[in-house]
Amino acid sequence: MRIEIFSDVGCPWCFIGKRRFERALAQFPHRDQVEVEWKSYQLDPSLPEHDARSEVEYLTQAKGMPEGQVRQMLGHVTAQALDENLHYDFDSLVVANSWKAHRLIQRAKAVSLAAAEELEEQLFSAHFERGEDIGSEQVLAELGQAAGLTAEQVGEALSDSSWEDRVRADLQEARALGVTGVPFFVLDRKYGISGAQPTELFAQALEQAWAEHQPLQMVSPTAGPGQGPDDGPQAGLDGQVCGPEGCD
Repeated sequence: MRIEIFSDVGCPWCFIGKRRFERALAQFPHRDQVEVEWKSYQLDPSLPEHDARSEVEYLTQAKGMPEGQVRQMLGHVTAQALDENLHYDFDSLVVANSWKAHRLIQRAKAVSLAAAEELEEQLFSAHFERGEDIGSEQVLAELGQAAGLTAEQVGEALSDSSWEDRVRADLQEARALGVTGVPFFVLDRKYGISGAQPTELFAQALEQAWAEHQPLQMVSPTAGPGQGPDDGPQAGLDGQVCGPEGCD
């Protein structure tokens, strides 16, 4: 079964949603048969590569929200993150464009889905917990190598435009699916889950998607009480069918 997660590493709810989904997946009995792919999404492509504003200043100016409301919102998000053992520090957060980070994620996916998932983890933690600049190529190089990429692979991600094409392909796919916010989880291209939902909802969705993912169970006639395999009205019926070569 395939799970696609559209996410932006500059989205605080995406890290929280990652933790809640991971907990549901860890409890899922068929987790070893689930493939998880992280997809690129950008909440604010207009951000400069390096932004000197604080997160409060950025949200106040970009979203037109009163500063008090912004601080209240960030306090709520911080408390929700702490429930997932994530330690957000919005006072130290460096506002940055996530475009180059997405290029690196695409390069990591070409190595393995596991490498991309580890890079997502590294980027989220660096951005929200450690106050690192995820728009900096030096920081991205360190995080990429911490996720298992080589220095050459990181350099390729930041210099070869083909990785930009892959980011754009994800963005186009998100638009086609009607994704307007992240995190957004797509289960087997049948179900969509918007937002950092409770773990219980993810667990329920996994069970439902898995049930529909399984191949058809074949039903065949069985002998009734006191009947042998060659007795009774069902004897000799093998389920006659018609095929390209004719009918039974």
